[in-house]
Amino acid sequence: MHQLSYLIAHFGYMGIIIALIGGIIGLPIPDEVLLTYVGYNVFQGNLSYIPSLLCAAAGACGGITLSYLLGVKLGVPFLNRYGPKLHITEERVNRTKKLFMKMGPFLLFIGFFIPGIRHITAYLAGINSYTYKKFALFAYSGAVIWCFSFITLGRILGENWTAVSGYFSRYSIILIILFILVTIIIYTYQRKRRIRLRTP
Repeated sequence: MHQLSYLIAHFGYMGIIIALIGGIIGLPIPDEVLLTYVGYNVFQGNLSYIPSLLCAAAGACGGITLSYLLGVKLGVPFLNRYGPKLHITEERVNRTKKLFMKMGPFLLFIGFFIPGIRHITAYLAGINSYTYKKFALFAYSGAVIWCFSFITLGRILGENWTAVSGYFSRYSIILIILFILVTIIIYTYQRKRRIRLRTP
């Protein structure tokens, strides 16, 4: 928490951008806590709401784009070699790969809200040769909604902003369940559609 306070106190809005870029590419920065703390600073009047949202979105989009470009240019060897140093374990990579094969675009969008997923999806988008346009459409929209959600939550909670960990634990479970349900529905629909197309 001391580091987050220092970043915002000394670098202001630029500190938000720098911290989120680092957090998205895999550095050990508690992104949701950072965003909620930004919201708390908005509540206190230390930061303005709209500039905070814009800087947070810029940082999240910048980090996710950097991850995507690393995936495009350096591919799987980079992820295997440097992933552990960025707290991206082989287990996480393998689990996300399986999900990405079925639900790539949706995973880019919703992955920001699932711990351990947002750090990997952009790498996989680059590795799987997603066009920048396709990547940006889903990843950037997810980044904006994610930043808006947690900064607004911190602003609403005010002095109780530290309760975000409890809120996020419950929220994450709901999102993961929703994600699984949507995955099953889309998979079932696509399977039935393929069967219909094969049927003369």
